[in-house]
Amino acid sequence: MDNVAEAIGRTLAQLGASHAFGVVGSGNFHLTNALRANGVPFTAARHEGGAATMADAYSRMSGLVSVLTTHQGCGLTNAATGIGEAAKSRTPMIVLTADAAAPAVRSNFRIDQDGLARSLGAVPERVHSAATAVADTIRAFRTAQNERRTVVLSVPLDIQSQPVPAGLPDRAAAVPPTGFVRPNATLVRGLADILGTAKRPVFVAGRGARDAGPELRALAVQSGALLATSAVANGLFNGEEFNLGIAGGFSAPETAALISEADLIIGWGCTLNMWTMRHGSLINPDAVVVQVDLEDSALGANREIHLGIIGDCAATAADVLAELQATVSEPAEKYRTPETAARIAAGSRWQDVPVEDLSTADRIDPRVLTLELDSLLPAERLVSVDSGNFMGYPSTHLAVPDEFGFCFTQAFQSIGLGLGTAIGAALARPDRLPVLGTGDGGFLMAISELETAVRLNLPLVAIVYNDAAYGAEVHHFGTGGAEADMETVTFPDTDIAAIARGYGAEGITVRTRGDLAAVRQWLEGPRTVPLVIDAKIASDGGAWWLAEAFKGH
Repeated sequence: MDNVAEAIGRTLAQLGASHAFGVVGSGNFHLTNALRANGVPFTAARHEGGAATMADAYSRMSGLVSVLTTHQGCGLTNAATGIGEAAKSRTPMIVLTADAAAPAVRSNFRIDQDGLARSLGAVPERVHSAATAVADTIRAFRTAQNERRTVVLSVPLDIQSQPVPAGLPDRAAAVPPTGFVRPNATLVRGLADILGTAKRPVFVAGRGARDAGPELRALAVQSGALLATSAVANGLFNGEEFNLGIAGGFSAPETAALISEADLIIGWGCTLNMWTMRHGSLINPDAVVVQVDLEDSALGANREIHLGIIGDCAATAADVLAELQATVSEPAEKYRTPETAARIAAGSRWQDVPVEDLSTADRIDPRVLTLELDSLLPAERLVSVDSGNFMGYPSTHLAVPDEFGFCFTQAFQSIGLGLGTAIGAALARPDRLPVLGTGDGGFLMAISELETAVRLNLPLVAIVYNDAAYGAEVHHFGTGGAEADMETVTFPDTDIAAIARGYGAEGITVRTRGDLAAVRQWLEGPRTVPLVIDAKIASDGGAWWLAEAFKGH
């Protein structure tokens, strides 16, 4: 007869839990082994924060529900930042955590785990008894999968070891995914009318539209619209002639100009937040603004809209297309003119924007560095990005093959998530070369997970943009006129390449273009250990997107 821990592991495996990550302690030892015994792959991390971000990235790149497993109390709090990032990003993920036994009121491990989950934006659930353990687990999984939520499932220690009562089913039926949420027909006709009268429409696709690429492409052709994405959906429209790339702080100048000239902007699964719309500066004051989303709370959440439609992005786009084609069969040209195509071809990619090289004798311009690596690294890559002053360079100057070539864990804007992101993404897509862009601050914060990458023999390329500082603060507070005290955000130079070699990775220091020859040698080799590039970068005076970002603070 199974005990509760064994039943939970079996149930999650039967429901389709894809991969588990965690740090195993006494509280989650049996839960983790139950997952493994039932065929769920498990990756042991070195810190719960890294494990949480690995699970988050794995789900983003695979589309499957992942599991993070933690010890009660301190194990869960160690993972809080990663859980917060996942919850704010609507990542379908189960946090399977132990909890203090109900009678253990004096336990040092006791915290309000449900309250913590709510404060992070996650959904708190718990296993209430041996008799309800399977049903409680199914409910948590259903919420994670079908509502795309991060669920914290607490399992008290005294319940874990209890036997499951006889007579309960020993196999959980699969949780069927919810079908398309079709939009209201009247609103579909309204959007078709708006598209019919618009002269310069632009679609901005976000996280909620990553599975609607074909439908949005077809509707854009019919309606004469240009295509753009938020940062998290980067790559969705690759190969399209009228693809503008990323909208927002990472937009190339021509992309920003074309979006700001639009008379209609439609956010598809995108809340058009301050980052994507540059605090509203990308929206023409006379433009009509529309949102399509599954969540009513997302409609108009960040700015006034003229029309909001609740519906699946793919289903809504297909219905609007049918409405347009019922009236006019031929596609409209509108914003898709030869002149617009020429503007996009000439200036919508940062790779085509000339660079004034800021390199010195011992410091390399971060744009030059990234462009050189873009030409060296294989096209089939998966780029993950940490947070910090550097982050625009890998986001804009490293091309990605499609929307599953870019993993952007930035909802919480925490530094230190990049390495975990890269590991989780790499395990979800082993067919692609994982590439990490990170700063020295974020990399050193998470460096324990470099041992995880080495242990997994991941062919990870970690580009560390090393300015020996928390660059965002240096550039922001250093421009206020009076001389600011920067001692708290600047550090002695660190030999990150040497530290990486100590972990068993390959490490190289890059100060000039010539130093990148070592990258080519690694690429030509077996790629059985990560490559850490300690890039000593020249100051850019503050990244172009940084001033935009700090407007929101």
